[in-house]
Amino acid sequence: MSSGTAATMRALTVDPEAPGSLRFADVPEPEPGPGEALVEVRHASMNYGEVRWATHQPPGSVMGYDAAGVVLRAAADGSGPAAGSRVVAFGPGAWSERAAFASDSLAVLPDSVGLADAAALPLVGITALRTLRAAGSVLGKRVLITGASGGVGRMAVQLARRAGAYVIASVGSPARGAGLRELGADEVVVGLEPVEQPVDVVLENVGGPHLVAAWNLLAPGGNLQSIGWAAHDQPAVFPPNGIFSLGPAKSLHSFADPSHPGPDLAALVGLLARGELSPEIGWRGSWERVTDAADALLGRRVPGKAVLDIGPATSAKPAAPAPAPATTR
Repeated sequence: MSSGTAATMRALTVDPEAPGSLRFADVPEPEPGPGEALVEVRHASMNYGEVRWATHQPPGSVMGYDAAGVVLRAAADGSGPAAGSRVVAFGPGAWSERAAFASDSLAVLPDSVGLADAAALPLVGITALRTLRAAGSVLGKRVLITGASGGVGRMAVQLARRAGAYVIASVGSPARGAGLRELGADEVVVGLEPVEQPVDVVLENVGGPHLVAAWNLLAPGGNLQSIGWAAHDQPAVFPPNGIFSLGPAKSLHSFADPSHPGPDLAALVGLLARGELSPEIGWRGSWERVTDAADALLGRRVPGKAVLDIGPATSAKPAAPAPAPATTR
């Protein structure tokens, strides 16, 4: 600024000594690069992995990746949405009053799509969409989705069903399976033992021994997309010759590519606008209640996503009550 005084804003930052390793702090407002827009964040969503791994981030880091809000300043190079546009965004520093996002990480929202609903889309939607795309055509195929009650799982159930798959949703307890049939699951099972027939594709969100068991369910030529590792520090140990399979080769793929998400965000927004996709918000409240949201996520009490309303607690809608604690994943 010309006065020599940098503008500041409120943000949720990493503090290993704070509850949940998160605390509010006044930090410098981001200065966008030529291909970045400055966005006033109205809503942000939290992902399980962000909360779990907060202590591994440098102290003082501004957390979060999923946001929705209004463009305050368009990108200087002329790319991306104009000032005043309602947008959904994906990029670091989302849990703040303002954030800078690359133009190719933004999608404009139609008036029919609420900002809070859009904020629930980015990471889980991109992950589900891209892993299904990597699996190839699933029309008429059996698709197993593990950890199906989480944010990625609930998106994947909907997208796989739309793509013509027979969808098997695996969860950790009967309570965690609530609502999955309504989203498009043909079967909802607890664990993997009830799955008796081979599957063609696995979207695997659990990791550890669960990943090995899911691999063993793959039909020849099938593929497993390894997405998450809710099994914490449990390794996936294959016995000798455990990956041997007669017939067409089975494959295992990792996923960690959320780059250039703008076009995929726009596709997800289109589905949401047409009523063909549900944002699946399981907890919503003021960001002043971030500790409550983090506890609910870590306790596996949120079906889908947790969304934070950015701003004073008095202007936010009340938080949705969290479901009763689940005893398993």
